Amino acid sequence: MSLKPNVSQADHSQGNLEAELVIVEYGDYQCPYCGAAYPILKELMKEYGSQIKFVFRNFPLSEMHQYARPAAIAAEAANFQGKFWEMHDAIYENQRDLNENLLMKLAEQLKLNIPQFEKDLESTELANKVDSDFESGIMSGVNGTPSFFVNGKKYDGGAEDLVELLRENTES
Repeated sequence: MSLKPNVSQADHSQGNLEAELVIVEYGDYQCPYCGAAYPILKELMKEYGSQIKFVFRNFPLSEMHQYARPAAIAAEAANFQGKFWEMHDAIYENQRDLNENLLMKLAEQLKLNIPQFEKDLESTELANKVDSDFESGIMSGVNGTPSFFVNGKKYDGGAEDLVELLRENTES
């Protein structure tokens, strides 16, 4: 399966935005497997961040994870204040305690403008962004989280395998 739509300005990207190697993760903030992949991906970005562009798309499995969608919307709201990755990281680092109160606490710790943040949480624009990420995942053949795409192609391995893949591709 291939990634639909292609990575664009609408996506959250970090690392080398001009990199040839583009890794997209479809993630759910409450998914324990995404939680386990998070430190591996963090390490991977530390080591290879200058060689890859890493993109995160929301894929909240709301039926199983009641806080996955609120967390995705909270990260999108933080994005309005330029702190998407900080919120993304904070949620995964506190995943065990995930609930609405935690999301507010993290917003305060990140020194977000709270009235603005609360208003943005209600915004249909953010709900639509999360839904559109989710739809793109469905169109791309995502059926669980985390799901990875490397240069637009679905990648069947997990985060550990990505590290191997990068080692092989960057040793030359």
